[in-house]
Amino acid sequence: MPEIFFQQEKIYATTAQVFALWRAVREMTPDPAIGLKMGEEPRFELYHPATVAAVCSQSFRDALQRIARFKQLTCPQEIRVLTTRDEASVEFIYPQAQEPQPDILGDLGLSWILGIGRRGTDGRITPLRLELTRPDHNRALLESHFGCRVRFKASRDALVFRNSDLDQPFVTHNVELLTAIGAHLESELQERNANADAGDQVKRALKRSLAGKRPTLQHTAREMGTSARTLQRRLTDAGITFQQVLEDTRRELARHYLKHSAADLNAVAYFLGYEHANSFFRAFQGWEGTTPGEWRTRHSP
Repeated sequence: MPEIFFQQEKIYATTAQVFALWRAVREMTPDPAIGLKMGEEPRFELYHPATVAAVCSQSFRDALQRIARFKQLTCPQEIRVLTTRDEASVEFIYPQAQEPQPDILGDLGLSWILGIGRRGTDGRITPLRLELTRPDHNRALLESHFGCRVRFKASRDALVFRNSDLDQPFVTHNVELLTAIGAHLESELQERNANADAGDQVKRALKRSLAGKRPTLQHTAREMGTSARTLQRRLTDAGITFQQVLEDTRRELARHYLKHSAADLNAVAYFLGYEHANSFFRAFQGWEGTTPGEWRTRHSP
């Protein structure tokens, strides 16, 4: 790490630096559960404000929405919540990653999510399963910690719950504390967004909301807390269009999923907000001059 890294009032790290830091942590301890233990930190006074806001939310679903919104303030990481009629999955995405995340970091993140759910519901949350891209290792440890079966060599690293579990009310709901902390976090988020150009802001919003949804300017504006007219004006002033940013975002995410996950091509199309896989295939052919499958074969680690 560069010396200036630790001299910042607020530490801003690249994805590569985050990965290097956690690999170093893993090398310093023989404990295979270190990531799990760090993720379930029980001392409320050590929580980051975004975690406090999550714990003070009305429900697990509300908490996950807040986490997804404010996590970008702490590291170059995004949280994706995908829901079907019966299931809801939570996974962490590093759009700028050039390599898979360290296992310790995956353990920490998913343990942290479960810890928030269990603390908020007084222990009434139990996942359906844990999906991991890594080979079968430490199965007993992981199944004991998460309280569910583990599926190794999966297409993603994700914690899967019953969709109904997300609506369980939080016994830790605190309106006053949530209002105070939420206002602070929103102010910090607005300050960050003010220093970013319109294209970057739209791209971040799209990455949070693309999966399984048809992206529109109106929906993205709501995600950003502004009006469609204001967003359109800002994009016009920047000399870009919403469609251009959408295509850039989809291309960036497509390369990430194809290179760093085993998700099948239909799933990748879904993650990118395409209604039909064929639309994704045509778009990818236009971006890269080859098919998604051929590109994945050439760029697989």
